[in-house]
Amino acid sequence: MSQNLLFSLTALLALVPAALFPYGALAGIGGGGRSAAYWGALALAFVGPSVWAAAQVGAAWHTGLSTALWVTIATVMALFLGLAALTRSAWRLSPLLLPYLLAVGVIAAATQGMREPLLRGSAPELWILLHIAVSVVTYALLTLAAVASLAAFLQERALKAKRPNALTRLLPPMAESERLQVRLLTASEVVLGLGLLTGMAVLHYEKGVPFRLDHKALFSIATFVVIGGLLFVHVRTGIRGRTAARLVLIAYLLLTLAYPGVKFVMNVLQA
Repeated sequence: MSQNLLFSLTALLALVPAALFPYGALAGIGGGGRSAAYWGALALAFVGPSVWAAAQVGAAWHTGLSTALWVTIATVMALFLGLAALTRSAWRLSPLLLPYLLAVGVIAAATQGMREPLLRGSAPELWILLHIAVSVVTYALLTLAAVASLAAFLQERALKAKRPNALTRLLPPMAESERLQVRLLTASEVVLGLGLLTGMAVLHYEKGVPFRLDHKALFSIATFVVIGGLLFVHVRTGIRGRTAARLVLIAYLLLTLAYPGVKFVMNVLQA
């Protein structure tokens, strides 16, 4: 077993306690609240992937799928820690978010050791790093928005069926989930707009043109349009429930195709 794979598996194991913790109450072994153990599990889930991601990009930024996924997990965990500490019910997204991040971590560990080209470009390094940072934060924010949207969808379905289940009892109330969804979508739209602008600046430095229609640009612009349209309709009509959830998940799928999706094709399928 290579050293890098060992470190990747260690980061993956750091996610396990947090992914299992929200379901502890269902099994009668505690858990389910914002206890010291909960914060400890979250801290471990943040530190493990963050240390490994920092080690991978410390000397030079690698552009492979595994590195991108570990950086994404670390960023999502950082934002979620802040959100859970500052808002009343965001922590209750844990039953959906943390197992999902564990699944993403499995993919990151499985693709460890595949082609990891170094970041190259003729644009100033500051612009490139700024564009990368904005892109990662955008994807992390939209990940949280998609999870909040899924929580709202599940709560609405349970309310209409008048059959709440063990999972929906762990999640935020529908109204709280929708408020989180709108706030996170708004932040995603703003940061994604900055990402498009920084991407245009990098492309101008490297190619002498501000725009090039490739898969990444197409999916990113489509995501921006979908989120902007959803927020506009929400303000005008108060759109909510399943329709809003589906649009958010479509936006998340589009950005997934633009960010890790392109890397999957380039670093895995074409390897």
